[in-house]
Amino acid sequence: MSTLQNRYLVKAILKDLSSKMVFLGGPRQVGKTTLAQGLLKNYHDGHPAYLNWDLDEHRHKIRNREWPATEKIIVLDELHKMRGWRNLIKGFYDTLKRTHSFLVTGSARLDHFRKGGDSLLGRYHYYRLHPFSLPELGASTQALRDLFTFGGFPEVLFEKDATNLKRWHRARISRLVRTDLREIENVVEIDKMELLAEELPNRVGSPLSVRNLAQDLLIDPKTAKRWVEILDSLYYCFQVAPFGSAKINAVKKEQKLFLWDWSQVADEGPRFENMLASHLLKFCHFHEDVHGDRMELRYIRDVNKREVDFVVLKNKKPLFAVEAKLRSNPLDASIPYFADRLNIPRYYQVHLEGETRAVRDDITICSFTVFCEIEGLV
Repeated sequence: MSTLQNRYLVKAILKDLSSKMVFLGGPRQVGKTTLAQGLLKNYHDGHPAYLNWDLDEHRHKIRNREWPATEKIIVLDELHKMRGWRNLIKGFYDTLKRTHSFLVTGSARLDHFRKGGDSLLGRYHYYRLHPFSLPELGASTQALRDLFTFGGFPEVLFEKDATNLKRWHRARISRLVRTDLREIENVVEIDKMELLAEELPNRVGSPLSVRNLAQDLLIDPKTAKRWVEILDSLYYCFQVAPFGSAKINAVKKEQKLFLWDWSQVADEGPRFENMLASHLLKFCHFHEDVHGDRMELRYIRDVNKREVDFVVLKNKKPLFAVEAKLRSNPLDASIPYFADRLNIPRYYQVHLEGETRAVRDDITICSFTVFCEIEGLV
């Protein structure tokens, strides 16, 4: 089982730190700080090479470069909250790159702040840290059940307490909207923004109608669209676009919405689809961030409402398509329909648990555990 410090990105981050800065983004409480601190030599509480912009006593040290000359790696946490942080870190790197490596972490998308100022292009690599996945934990039946119930965020996953999970959900949304949001956007109607965040788990897995969402919250559709985009930038949710093809008369614009924390989804069917979506997004981000491939997560749907939940593309070429079914079911008719019309090498119908069997050369029914092993998810 992976530890908090020894997460799946550690080797890649250490390799890149030898030549460039590393920016590490990801949701609040996903384990960024623990991972970063674990890279410091002889880490202990109050380690002088770990500096957090949220702490008053650390701000002065950051501005004045007050860190140990003997420490190779310097961790700067939540630095994006400082006005002009990009120019500051550029100066650090340009003058100290022969003696220090810089790891910059943040709970909002660090690339969200690419507005004006001097470009850092060529000076850093950007990584996105995801919640724990089944391959990271080890493919045991208990690990799968824990993930499905408690999600992949370390605190609640390892605590395994249903009451505290509900408390954690409420506290996380409140902190996200009332603290993190205020630091990147000026949103006046905070209460309605919080209501939107609480409503999104009920929209998981279906094409998201921004107009219907706006009507339910009594806000303008443009405002609703913008708020969803903000929550996306805070790693609360993500959207999956359709895989358009003239061969199947595919839908073009309807996006499906999912959460980074699938344990918020009450209904088991949509929750399983969200868990699969999260594992696939992690797979895509890993190959983008570590190997530089262009990865896309899409879904297939035509105007007659035939659908396969996901298709993964690498450098614009489909790798495989996946349909999520909570329990073992007969093969969904949409899979062979699209398999006969689209140039996608492999199709899977994936169940939470169940048998594995080949329906034909390009179509397999299998369990979630077997699917993760076959496609090498991380």
